[in-house]
Order: sequence, then structure tokens, then C-alpha cells
Amino acid sequence: MKHKVKKGRKFNRDLGQRRALLKGLAISLIEHGVIETTLYKAKDTRQVIDKLMKFARRGNLNDRRILISRLGSPVYATKLIEEIAPKFKKRVSGFTSVQRTSTRVGDNAQMAFIKWVTPLKAEAEAEPKPKVAKKIKTVKKSIKK
Repeated sequence: MKHKVKKGRKFNRDLGQRRALLKGLAISLIEHGVIETTLYKAKDTRQVIDKLMKFARRGNLNDRRILISRLGSPVYATKLIEEIAPKFKKRVSGFTSVQRTSTRVGDNAQMAFIKWVTPLKAEAEAEPKPKVAKKIKTVKKSIKK
């Protein structure tokens, strides 16, 4: 057992620099939809995005203000609430996926893409329509007999 060892990754930065790094990666993901970074930065960015999406899915005034304070700009908070969050209304977590790519040439670091998970059609639609279609088919069958 290692005593007095803090959890999490440090990225050879102090606390303020680490928070700024993850905030910048989260803003880039909101703005561009997909970014390429090192594997461990992508994994830590995924945790930050999940926490931000918790506020964006609710989207009330208080949560909007929290997002603006965490992201530093109302533009990104609005984009997250109005464009990205409605796609994931039924999803509880797992909004992003991390996909490994090649290693970086300079220092042989493992690189990865982090991107939004494409929502399923069932998540995007408010009400599924196949139930209505089944009722119509049974009515047609009963008319033919």
C-alpha cells in the first residue's frame, strides 16, 4: 500500500494548470466534436465532460450559470445545452468514446481520439412508431377474414 499518494494523474502540472488543461480540452471537444490528444488526457477529459453533461441535460438557469462558470464562456455553455445535450436525453453516462490511435513520433506517447458517441435512433426519437404500425396490421388482417 502506498501511503499519502494522491489519486488521479498529475500530467507534471500543478492544480491550476491541470484544471486549465482539462477545461481547454473540454471546450475543444464541445467546439469541434472530436479531438486528438494523449490517451490519459483523453480519459481524464471524459470524466470532466460527464460532469458537465449532468448540468447540461437538466439545462435550467442555475445549471446554465454553473456551466458558464466552469467553461468560462456562455457560447460553449449554450452550445452544450441546446445542441449536444438533447441528443443524449435518455443516456445516463458514457457520452464520449476514447479510441486509441498510433504513437506520437517525438516521445512515443500513445495518442487517442475522443469524440461524442453517436446517439441511437431510439434515443433521438421522442416516441417510437413501430407499435402503431403493428396495430394497423392486425386491423387489416381482421378485415380480410
